[in-house]
Amino acid sequence: MFQQFKNIDSAFKHIKLFSYLLIAACVGISCFAIYKSYQSSDNFKNHIYVLANGKALEAIAADRKDNIPVELRDHIKVFHTDFFSLDPDDKQIQATITKALYLADGSAKTAYDNLKEAGYYNNIVSGNISQQIAVDSIKLDINQYPYAFTCYASEKLVRSTSTTTRSLITQGYVRNVSRSDNNPHGFLIERWETVENKDEQTKNTQP
Repeated sequence: MFQQFKNIDSAFKHIKLFSYLLIAACVGISCFAIYKSYQSSDNFKNHIYVLANGKALEAIAADRKDNIPVELRDHIKVFHTDFFSLDPDDKQIQATITKALYLADGSAKTAYDNLKEAGYYNNIVSGNISQQIAVDSIKLDINQYPYAFTCYASEKLVRSTSTTTRSLITQGYVRNVSRSDNNPHGFLIERWETVENKDEQTKNTQP
């Protein structure tokens, strides 16, 4: 009789232990499932879709700090391209300069006003000159804020009789501002100045 009670008590202990283990396993599986669902939800939030030409393209969202050097270089490049790429057309010059001035502070406006007062843009139009710029490299210092930069570029002035190549070096600082349609990167160039802008080569194009 006592042996039977012992067996019943032992069986009850085993069932109790098995129940605890089963409950612990269920709790563990539930916690793991909840964790993975939150992880999947976060990953889904980081994926965005861009509609281009009727096609949905997948893109991955990332923290801005991971892309600051890339965005800074593109912002600086776009500014210099808009400011220095000119054709002998008043409306084209005004349109590109206006786009550039959205990306910088009053230092760029001052540079534009000085060039305009000196008759630089009138000479571009009257001389049928096309000015093109190619940004060679951009040196950044992202360890300080505002971010300091030095831009190295080459200019090409194309005339009907000759082509002149210039070396262009500018420097300045960049700070954060709100993004907008006119300033999609959300940066503003300030204290911008031209360090060097000198002729390197002139090639005659007339036969």
